[in-house]
Amino acid sequence: MGIRTGQQYLEKLNAMTPHVVIDGEVVSEKVAEHPAFRNVARSYARLFDMQHDPKYQDALTYTSPTSGDLVNASFLVPKTVEDLERRRRAISTWAESSNGFLGRSGDYMNSSLTALSTADEWFSQADPKFGENIRNYYEWARENDVLATHTLIPPQANRSVSGSEQLGGQLSARIVEEREDGIVIQGARMLATIAPIADELLVFPSTVLRGTPEDAPYSYAFAIPNDTPGLRYLCRTSLYNGGSTHDEPLASRYEEMDAVAVFDHVFVPNERIFMLGNPQLCNGFYSETGAGALMTHQVVTRTIAKSEFFLGLASELADSIGIDGFQHIQEDIAELIVDVEIGRALVRAAEVDAALNGAGVMLPKWSTLNAARNWYPKVAQRFPQIIRKFSASGLMALPGEADVNSDARTDIEMYLQGKSLTGPERVRLFKLAFDASVSGFSGRQSLYEYFFFGDPVRMAGAMVNSYDRGPVRARVREFLNRTD
Repeated sequence: MGIRTGQQYLEKLNAMTPHVVIDGEVVSEKVAEHPAFRNVARSYARLFDMQHDPKYQDALTYTSPTSGDLVNASFLVPKTVEDLERRRRAISTWAESSNGFLGRSGDYMNSSLTALSTADEWFSQADPKFGENIRNYYEWARENDVLATHTLIPPQANRSVSGSEQLGGQLSARIVEEREDGIVIQGARMLATIAPIADELLVFPSTVLRGTPEDAPYSYAFAIPNDTPGLRYLCRTSLYNGGSTHDEPLASRYEEMDAVAVFDHVFVPNERIFMLGNPQLCNGFYSETGAGALMTHQVVTRTIAKSEFFLGLASELADSIGIDGFQHIQEDIAELIVDVEIGRALVRAAEVDAALNGAGVMLPKWSTLNAARNWYPKVAQRFPQIIRKFSASGLMALPGEADVNSDARTDIEMYLQGKSLTGPERVRLFKLAFDASVSGFSGRQSLYEYFFFGDPVRMAGAMVNSYDRGPVRARVREFLNRTD
């Protein structure tokens, strides 16, 4: 089959029968038509359609080595630096189309599956069949252009104890039965972003397991269809309020739903199990297979597009009301320029310094990507602050689209015009600024980016412990011992 169209994606989504709970309602059919999911589903459909557009097809696709069909380039196993660059061009193409606001586009989990499919030796430490299962699943996902999401961590109930100890071990999703034909899962997991509009749910290790026998029931990796019996999704309230693309330009397109995944005796067949038990192995699921490197390569590429968007938005705002000549404004624009260029430099450096792993996969340099994923979540918090600073009270003087198209238009044209924009044009620009910096949608975006890879403090500690500081410390000691 190869690459899908947007229509094929929407038809498949509407044919599924998941159990999605949102605002007291259970949605179990025609998910792509529900008001909370309709618009973002169509934004994802647009990504699928781009694969068929001659303008983007060369960047977004490559020829499958098994079927000969065109498949998404995020499934390409990189063997050279040029392959990494090709993957980045594909990721950038999608990211730029959504300005980095779609954090769970298919290329994210595709990157994980691509690396995992090559890690036979690592999986063989547990059982060779797991490596075979993940390889078969990767090929199936590639050939069917599957959109997958994932869930990683136990619910946030009592973080002072491990997941296996919360509520006597009854809270976190765990294996409650092992059968000849598969396993049964009971409990809950966080946080499944885009779950209602995905084809598949990947349930991967949390990587914070203690490696004790008590953690074995919580140690697994598997994939299930989004409408598997017993799987329920508990969604938060939508941050899209039903406005037009004029009044809610970002939320109306890119409101990716987050959900808690509840497993009520969910059966997982053997062929869809990629790891079972082995808590210590599970802790290396990303770092030792290359999955973490390819996933982070995708994320850093996406966030460059988002940084570029905020640079563009800040520049448009400054010009629109004539503040672009003020030095304190230029200082903030310079900060955004620096952020864009640092992001570009980090991803390129990671590619240039890439190396083959034991499976012959060309992986971008991890220490560089690790620096990027520790740096961006913090600098990104400044982006909405800068937009609020530039816009100031203009964010509160915003009539809606209905007002622009009413008898009030004359007043809007007269009193809300900008230096370089008409009144209606300025209102539209500032509506975008509002959605990017003040709205509930923007608040969720900031939180999402800040905790994307986990607790920043724990991430910093992990970076310190994994970074080889020996050579630079040796230089200091050598300098101290100099006598000349």
